[in-house]
Amino acid sequence: MTMRTTLLLIMTGGWMLAAAKNRPDAHVSATPAAPTAAAATGRIEGTVEISSVLSARRPRFRIYGDAGPGGAPPSRANLDTLTELHNVVIYVQSDRAHPLAAPADAATHASMAQQDEQFVPHVLPIVRGGTVEFPNEDDVFHNVFSLSGAKTFDLGRYPRGEARSVTFNKTGTVQVFCHIHSDMSGVILVLENPFFATPEPTGRFVIDGLPPGNYALVGWHERIKPVVEHVQVTAGATSHVDFNIPLPASAQGASDRP
Repeated sequence: MTMRTTLLLIMTGGWMLAAAKNRPDAHVSATPAAPTAAAATGRIEGTVEISSVLSARRPRFRIYGDAGPGGAPPSRANLDTLTELHNVVIYVQSDRAHPLAAPADAATHASMAQQDEQFVPHVLPIVRGGTVEFPNEDDVFHNVFSLSGAKTFDLGRYPRGEARSVTFNKTGTVQVFCHIHSDMSGVILVLENPFFATPEPTGRFVIDGLPPGNYALVGWHERIKPVVEHVQVTAGATSHVDFNIPLPASAQGASDRP
């Protein structure tokens, strides 16, 4: 085959392909683009140990109680069995230069109920921009207020069966109280990202879905300075970090009402 014949065949093939594309009934196949693979993530898991439990408890003072069966002080037996592990929060410290993006399914709503004249849970972590609902589940009126720098609010008095809510747009620690029952207190920890966990009763915690990288992992409790551990997260792997949270023996601490 001569060079002239080869050139002629190439040109003829190009014209035929162009004509096929221009026909209304033509179906030109194309290789679909490969889907973008989701970035692989890693996880952090470990245990939290309390090296000293809070043995003393603050006395309870009632400013006043409403008439009826709900006016009597409730039993403290349930509270006495709670472990301080419930009041620990483990969270990943955000790097402002490289902030962590929140997953699409990150929780933005949470609840802190008023039960047996307590805020339950006593400590509630939530991502910035989230909303907390405060349902009253007692037979007495309650009030929810805070004078904290991260959020100041007063929800007024409301009875059993009602709930009011607050949105938290600034990170920080928000101490919550009740005007009616002076010994009620709670803490809302507003965090920059949703990578946080509260330990299970066994002390185990898991933080999943983290992009690979080096992180500062914080162990937080309202009565001590945060404990910081550094951890490297690898895609498809689990990094282990254990915390020891040393608590003072006195129950007089940051949660006391001013």
